[in-house]
Amino acid sequence: MMNRRQLIGAGAAFASTTAWAKTSNMGLPEAAVADNAATQPPKYPDGGPDYQPVVTLNGWTLPFRMNGGVKEFHLVAEPVERELAEGMVANLWGYNGQSTGPTIEAVEGDRVRIFVTNRLPEHTSVHWHGMILPSGMDGVGGLSHPAIPPGKTYVYEFDLLKSGTFMYHPHADEMVQMAMGMMGMFIVHPKNPDHMRVDRDFCFLLNAFDIEPGSYLPKIMTMTDFNMWCWNSRIFPDIDPLVVSRNDRVRVRVGNLTMTNHPIHMHGYDFEVTGTDGGWVRPEARWPEVTIDIPVGAMRAYEFDAVHEGDWAIHCHKSHHTMNAMGHDVPTLIGADMRDLTARIRQVQPEYMSMGTAGMADMGMMQMPLPDNTIPMMTGWGPFGPLEMGGMFSVVKVREGLSANDYSDPGWYENPPGTQAWEWTGELPDHARMESAETRITDASGHTD
Repeated sequence: MMNRRQLIGAGAAFASTTAWAKTSNMGLPEAAVADNAATQPPKYPDGGPDYQPVVTLNGWTLPFRMNGGVKEFHLVAEPVERELAEGMVANLWGYNGQSTGPTIEAVEGDRVRIFVTNRLPEHTSVHWHGMILPSGMDGVGGLSHPAIPPGKTYVYEFDLLKSGTFMYHPHADEMVQMAMGMMGMFIVHPKNPDHMRVDRDFCFLLNAFDIEPGSYLPKIMTMTDFNMWCWNSRIFPDIDPLVVSRNDRVRVRVGNLTMTNHPIHMHGYDFEVTGTDGGWVRPEARWPEVTIDIPVGAMRAYEFDAVHEGDWAIHCHKSHHTMNAMGHDVPTLIGADMRDLTARIRQVQPEYMSMGTAGMADMGMMQMPLPDNTIPMMTGWGPFGPLEMGGMFSVVKVREGLSANDYSDPGWYENPPGTQAWEWTGELPDHARMESAETRITDASGHTD
């Protein structure tokens, strides 16, 4: 996970706070760095209250050190390179070498001290989204405290008063810094190890970028027309699967820091919504879903018992959010006769193929020349052919007999005999056909008027 470490040297300046007065001359904890986009194993507690740690999809958990009973973390805000998917790298801003930043993980009742070093070309701050804390630690630059200048380090210190799913992100030049990828998750586990205990606990952030094909830098002024819909700054087919052992109790935590809502749908299961921005949902108040809408700036957690083996899709149900590098001015050619135009274009571009006249599925099967540093709109292959997906899509892989710490990809599921759709070559039954948009009433005998 952390193949190198950076020790921030002397000369860093800190916010003038009572918290810092207690910790002066103690030095900074090391700033751990990760430089790859693979999902890292969960970081199990080696002391203090027990808890089941989270697994951050295509991410990792920030280590801490204990100092006089306080958990100390070190975040470094800096320009980063992030591989959104194989063949596409974005120049972003993030924390500790990545966007999204590492997950901060602690326990209800902990006192945390978070050093934030600014290596950006402009000032920044960190807002601890959804947390109950002193006003001066809330991280709104100019309101809570002075913004952190470039090259300086500030310290935030507060007690974790409640457990739940939280986020962190800048509240300084927020439009630019969040559009550039600055965000992360903050998970606070219950002090009682038995409260809301699960066997596997996954988390990820929904984020989005507008990056033109062939370029590396997000367009920070985009408000709605994003073309890279991401989970933790990754896009399918390079979002890792959620690997689960059969009969596990599983939690999925999702935070949304895009500019639109996302209905997250999981196949094969119904689940209970067990957490919102405000905390845990009491058992009598939980509700069943197969799709949970995540509003802008919100967090949701849901849970299910993994009783159904298989490979189950999980994705945003806005169909354009499961595509990559979308062009918003692409004409609809369904039903068009392109033969004459194709022949003319091939006179100057022999490799030209007309596409889209029968739908867009052929784009998932054909390998077309692309600009540097981009990926196809629909891509990814499954055991039976192209998946024709991109963006906010992954797979929940439920398998029998996985060990508690095994999160490795088990490969594709083999459907037992008789449980997979097959081609029918026999005689077909008659089928009804509606010729009118008029409402028809079917009586108890099955007759339609």
